[in-house]
Amino acid sequence: MTSAPPRTERRVLPGLADGVWKLAAAIATPVLPTEYLDMVAPLRSGAELRGRVVAVHPETADAATLVIRPGRSWRAHVPGQYIRIGIDIDGVRHWRAYSLTSRVGAPDGTISITPKAIPGGLVSNHLVHRVGPGTLVFLDQAIGDFTMPTPTPRKVLMITGGSGITPVMGMLRNLPRRGGSDLVLLHSAPRPQDVLFASELAGRAAAGQLRLSVRHTDTDGLLNLADLDHEVPDWRERQAWVCGPTGLLDAAELHWAAAELTHALHVERFRPTIVEPGEGGEITLVNSALTIDADGATPILDAAEDAGVLMKSGCRMGICFGCVVTMTGGAVRDLRTGEITRAEPGDELPIQACINAVAGACDVAV
Repeated sequence: MTSAPPRTERRVLPGLADGVWKLAAAIATPVLPTEYLDMVAPLRSGAELRGRVVAVHPETADAATLVIRPGRSWRAHVPGQYIRIGIDIDGVRHWRAYSLTSRVGAPDGTISITPKAIPGGLVSNHLVHRVGPGTLVFLDQAIGDFTMPTPTPRKVLMITGGSGITPVMGMLRNLPRRGGSDLVLLHSAPRPQDVLFASELAGRAAAGQLRLSVRHTDTDGLLNLADLDHEVPDWRERQAWVCGPTGLLDAAELHWAAAELTHALHVERFRPTIVEPGEGGEITLVNSALTIDADGATPILDAAEDAGVLMKSGCRMGICFGCVVTMTGGAVRDLRTGEITRAEPGDELPIQACINAVAGACDVAV
């Protein structure tokens, strides 16, 4: 399949020194607010972390790589990590998580993500089909522990499905061309035209950088991990990284546990495993008297941001538990365990907004 040419942006104005912007802010005060400086130089040091899309490279019919130049507050990443990206659609800011697929320390200072549009997915379809060069996005610092240690293990097995190849591609692009490691990659996609990075993967296999096996599930069926003894006879001797659909991750955890090799398995899940969705209900933000209707499977953090309310989140600084809010009434359900937490009127219970969903109704102070 022939890919469309990438959309690119010419960079016309170089960034100005921090001192110039401090002077500009001093001169402008109080005539011009800080927000005006954000409009003029959104990537400047000290501003909320943003990025500007400088190129879009189509990968398949429903996936594209977005090359982003982050602001000066960007702190780099470890291959395999992901970022949350915020995009305004029809006046509402939406946040989603995507793995970084770029090399660390690119000469032009850019990073990249490769979202795949999913049916009915508002944000993924917008990123793949509508975003172009020049678009400003909001960014979190990179987080996640689905990473490759240094030095690279002598024997590595990677199993990916669909867009689960993206964090692994981020790792592969940052490994030494001749690192001395024995790498095996088993990748699954519905059809040949659905394989992300197909040409690059084939090139790396031809160059002897990895052993590659691609399975087309529409014709070959799903990968059965019981076949690993045939596919990769020495899989028990390898450190394994697995990323893809939930079914693949669940099967891998069971398979490695049965072999008493859980310590050798690394999996990537962008969302907590939902034990049982709650009934949903109303979230009242007591500080603003705003009420949000949310289902029982959406974290309070996402529900608020989908409604245009930016809640505090330590993820934006690479710090966990920064999204803790105070629940003063109602009930929430932990999406990881299904456990219900209730607060009586007058209670002040700290809860994490990123892993709890409303269960009936709840009042939170943000």
